[in-house]
Amino acid sequence: MTERSSSIAPADFIAGLAKGLAVLESFDTERQRLNATMAAERASITRAAARRHLLTLAHLGYLETDGSYFWLAPKVLRLSGSYLASARLPRIVQPVLHRLAAQTGLSYSCVVREGPEVVIVARSAVHEQGERLMAHGLHLGTRLPAHATSTGRVLLAALSPAELDAWLATYDLPKLTAHTVTDIAALKAVLDEVRRLDYCLAQEEHELAIQAVAVPLRNMQGRTVAALNMVASSRRMSPQVMQREILPLLQEGARTLRPLI
Repeated sequence: MTERSSSIAPADFIAGLAKGLAVLESFDTERQRLNATMAAERASITRAAARRHLLTLAHLGYLETDGSYFWLAPKVLRLSGSYLASARLPRIVQPVLHRLAAQTGLSYSCVVREGPEVVIVARSAVHEQGERLMAHGLHLGTRLPAHATSTGRVLLAALSPAELDAWLATYDLPKLTAHTVTDIAALKAVLDEVRRLDYCLAQEEHELAIQAVAVPLRNMQGRTVAALNMVASSRRMSPQVMQREILPLLQEGARTLRPLI
């Protein structure tokens, strides 16, 4: 996924809308409840502006409040629901993800990049009794750091050198585990290897005891539009088995989908 375009005339830019969306995007798994001061800090606006946006969003039904703190209301699902209902990519990849899950009893995802993160836009999960995949679970809309995930590295490897340098200059590389690569030169070397292999195996970089393998999903013009991956506990599957048994299935799935996107 390319970065959002900045080619808009100043007269066409609605600053109030941008600020309101920034406040709405301030809510995440780390900060599920915000007051005006916290929202202002996260959205980089004044406290007075944050308060007005919070009150407006609550009035419109997108937030709930106890008078001091605000949190997301179910109405925000209309936004994601509209995307999932209308977007072409999730509808195209879903049958392949279902087939892979039924074939292996594992869970698969289709992921795109948005800024510093990757976002799950399609997923076929199976009930894995006794297995803990991620601290907060994996589901549609889950956002994960691009630099420390298999899908993120596949998508970053698809950028041109200039695009990658611009991305690295824009976003931080937080260290999430002892294994997370945060040095820019080291990450570039990893991405060179991903580009050479045309897949990525990431081990315990986002969360301990979790590993994943991902492949690029390209259209007929050769542009990488998304990534397909499978995540598993290191206790359940070794990296060697993942490469030998799961990687070929993901690659075949990507080849099947290519003429359709």
